[in-house]
Amino acid sequence: IELVHHINQALRAHTLFKRDVDYIVKDNEVVIVDEFTGRLMPGRRWSDGLHQAIEAKEGVKIASENQTLATITFQNYFRMYNKLAGMTGTADTEAEEFAKIYNLDVLIIPTNKPMIRIDNSDVIYKNEKAKFRAVIKDIEDCYKGGQPVLVGTISIEKSELLSSMLKKKKIPHSVLNAKYHEQEAEIIAQAGKSQSVTLATNMAGRGTDIVLGGNAEGLAKDILKNKKEYTEQEYEDALNKARELCKEDRDRVLSSGGLHILGTERHDARRIDNQLRGRSGRQGDAGTSRFYLSLEDDLMRIFGSERISGLMGRLGMDESQPIEHKWVSKAIENAQTKVEAHNFDIRKHLLDYDDVMNKQRIEIYSFRREILTGEGLKGKVLEMAMDALDELLSIYCPEDRHAEEWDMDGLKEGLFRQFSIDGPVEKTGDIEDLRQRLSDDIEKAYESKEKEVGDEAMRYLEKVVMLQVVDSQWKDHLLGMDHLKEGIGLRGYGQRDPLVEYKKEAFDTFSDMSVRIASEVVNRLFRIQIARGEEAHKKITLRPAKIRYNTGRGGEKPQTVVKSRKIGRNDPCPCGSGKKYKKCCGMVRA
Repeated sequence: IELVHHINQALRAHTLFKRDVDYIVKDNEVVIVDEFTGRLMPGRRWSDGLHQAIEAKEGVKIASENQTLATITFQNYFRMYNKLAGMTGTADTEAEEFAKIYNLDVLIIPTNKPMIRIDNSDVIYKNEKAKFRAVIKDIEDCYKGGQPVLVGTISIEKSELLSSMLKKKKIPHSVLNAKYHEQEAEIIAQAGKSQSVTLATNMAGRGTDIVLGGNAEGLAKDILKNKKEYTEQEYEDALNKARELCKEDRDRVLSSGGLHILGTERHDARRIDNQLRGRSGRQGDAGTSRFYLSLEDDLMRIFGSERISGLMGRLGMDESQPIEHKWVSKAIENAQTKVEAHNFDIRKHLLDYDDVMNKQRIEIYSFRREILTGEGLKGKVLEMAMDALDELLSIYCPEDRHAEEWDMDGLKEGLFRQFSIDGPVEKTGDIEDLRQRLSDDIEKAYESKEKEVGDEAMRYLEKVVMLQVVDSQWKDHLLGMDHLKEGIGLRGYGQRDPLVEYKKEAFDTFSDMSVRIASEVVNRLFRIQIARGEEAHKKITLRPAKIRYNTGRGGEKPQTVVKSRKIGRNDPCPCGSGKKYKKCCGMVRA
């Protein structure tokens, strides 16, 4: 099964994840690119061995798998707040999801000034090559007319392809993607200047106003860039000059039609297209927008590109001749709505499963908080001890068997293993009587341990041990639940509801974890030994250090030389057998 899993992840890495689209390779590391914002996510890694498979594909150093210590979905994280509100320019398309998941209404606030941007209908080309030729032609026309252009691409790969095509046309431009995100503020500040051409992925200028005519502060710094030092007055003069230049340039830009937004592909979500469009026509400024599509685009391939392609062929349309109609734009928006609905169903499905985990999460975290406060820990430990005792009695002295059939030797061993109680267990026919006597013995043993260690030290040990055990068991539980979630879908083939089955299995798994926590906490606290003074010092100094030898290929590990008192052949053997050294370990050495 493990081999099949690795093969699956290798296939996914080679076929579904593309370099400069889903990730980039930077400083010999695979860095994830956020599909919605286009920004890099350093420190984030794909799980279940997928990141390692991509590292192997790219020939970079393969890092170890991350172990999940805690997990929560965004939905359940946000639900933890008593009050919830938000503000964004593109929430209206997701209004249904906000209502169903968070019980929130979406209200549309009117714009500060009337929006006068002209949103042109989409144009569809037969293939990507024809589409990009049309995009370059549109950029060239805007550049010659002095109109600034912001070109939106869905990946780094596409933005770099367009950049190379513009270089051939000798059109100056700026590229803004995850590879060059450091220059984002500088590029966006001047993206509204006349004749400026900016190629950007989803990340560009999100939520910022692209000022038509350019940014005066940025231009002032540009004027003074050749000066190493300048006075405050010189900066003020440069700023005034920059403001005049920006005002003149703004008038030129407005007369040419404002900022032109040019989308090279539709995204799965209308929200992202609306974000791109929304970078033009802000604060009542003029602006235009248009999306260029091809039948080879991902969204078009999913929804009916063959039908449209066949229609174009029957009409004898040339590849450079586009289809442009408001019906086409409407059909594409309908396709996006279907994708959004599908994605929402996936998120809702995941949330149904996480709601099961969420109940367990609340339970374990509230228990953990009780431990951290340190109140009543002794009572909790004794409760756990009683649970562990009940578990032992159910194994060795089950109530459905006669007292003669009880395994008293096994019970004695179990008591020693669990509680370090070593003494005879009197046989009795009454299970309640036996339980009471053993409970008293356990409490006495714990009181004795407490006296030996000291009250204050015992409370500290209880806290530390309980936290360690809970964290360790919860971590293992999360891993087990991940594996359960992966395979539970197969229950559907047996005509059983996977979600109902998941709830049952999750409950059983959580119950088992609770038993393990109780057993391990009790075992550690009852068996703990405190080394004091010289004894502790001896244990520290006499412990041999572990040495890792680097022997090279084919080398032999050197023998460790231990200096010690020479033992005579007739001396008692130091191993404690009672024999003479020559008849015991001396024979082995010889």
